[in-house]
Amino acid sequence: MRNKTVQMSLLDTCGDVFSAMEDNKPKFLTMLEEHIDFSQLIPAVFYWAFYKHNGRPRGYSLESFLRYLVLQKVLGIASDSTFLTVLRMSAELRDYCGFDTVPDASKITHFRQDFVSYIQLVFDNLVEITEPICREIDPKKADYLIYDPTGVEAHVAENNPKFFNAKLNQAQKLSKINPELKPHALAYTMMPETSEANPFAKQQYINGHFCYAFKAGILANGLGIVRDIAFFDEDFRRAHPEVDSQKTDNPELDKEIGDSVSLKPVLTDFFETHPTFSYKTFIGDSAFDTYDHYSMLRDDFHFDRVAIPLNKRNTSSAHNDFAEDGTPICPIDKTPFTYLGKSGGENRSLRFKYVCHKSERAGNTRVCTCETPCTDSTYGRCTYTYPDKDFRLYPGIARGTEHWGNLYKHRVLIERSIYLLKGPLCGASRKTYSMRSAKADLLLAGITQLVGVVLAHAICEPELYKSVRKLIA
Repeated sequence: MRNKTVQMSLLDTCGDVFSAMEDNKPKFLTMLEEHIDFSQLIPAVFYWAFYKHNGRPRGYSLESFLRYLVLQKVLGIASDSTFLTVLRMSAELRDYCGFDTVPDASKITHFRQDFVSYIQLVFDNLVEITEPICREIDPKKADYLIYDPTGVEAHVAENNPKFFNAKLNQAQKLSKINPELKPHALAYTMMPETSEANPFAKQQYINGHFCYAFKAGILANGLGIVRDIAFFDEDFRRAHPEVDSQKTDNPELDKEIGDSVSLKPVLTDFFETHPTFSYKTFIGDSAFDTYDHYSMLRDDFHFDRVAIPLNKRNTSSAHNDFAEDGTPICPIDKTPFTYLGKSGGENRSLRFKYVCHKSERAGNTRVCTCETPCTDSTYGRCTYTYPDKDFRLYPGIARGTEHWGNLYKHRVLIERSIYLLKGPLCGASRKTYSMRSAKADLLLAGITQLVGVVLAHAICEPELYKSVRKLIA
């Protein structure tokens, strides 16, 4: 019996090939194609700037460049030449990016530098899109706003260890003539404030070492999702000249001053860009501990709670009846009082109630067990503090309490977010002395993190929002 043969048409053959390609396509690329529409993320002004008439048509689309750059960050490949080589060997990656032919590395570099201000707009657009997603994931933590400056080290001669060692050798020779001079402190003062190759690469003290870096301010929420990336570039400094501070002979003090003065400009620009956003809790380190900042955060930006540790440099001797963290202390043995919680009726100002540490609960009241009581009351000495009178000592939450400690622990999230942006997402891994390239890379790292948030929400797996890398697995 003769077997029947079926003649396949060219259409059937092409269908089988395309089906095989779809079956072999990585799942992550399929999810990106299904759930991330870059044309919806790109503002119209970006299209106009990219496709404006310049005498020659574009060889690659705007969406192709953005897909390439986001995919590069997801895979953690910092070098353009390396990733372009990967593209040449992967038809699936080229197909996702929309490249018929692989572009030169110079085209990618020019795209970053020429359109960095428009990349900022894409990032801001994603911040708007992810804000309600964050509120849905955890309304409480999404209401925290955490700020911390950071730096992206520039590829300049001053960052070569030999440069600092030459200054240190000069300082050591001078210290032999004058023993009172400290070589390392003198070497710090001898270092130039800015790099010769790029004046915006300023000397900074980052992660325990000196370097010349481009400074930026990062805002994140209590989930560790970035909310803003403010690069202190020429435009920023022109709009906010106060961020340029004079160098002293103390690197730690310079860092505190630099971080402190950047707070108001960064918050001002952030809320002007996103006027519908509001947060009730601000978290920052002790560099922001000044009276002006507390009133500014409460009155100008409407924060109800501010979690900033007290800086000993700013502590006044006028508060002799209080511990360093603002807790009232016993006038006799200087032991901190016991915090009992918030107090005050509907028509009374908010106040915090403290009682003598030797006062113990007895039924519905308390009894003081002190052998040398400082008051005639059997209840024991009771003290109230008023946040409205001194918002620095009582910034909407009682210092020194377990609640305070648990709230301030969230500050570590911005450290993790900065590490993610600069490390795994390669926001600070490229060797460049161009501030525009460094700014574009950090913004693209932020865009990649936010794309991961949108993707995790689209596939109904919000627990994967913390890292886009988990979505690949």
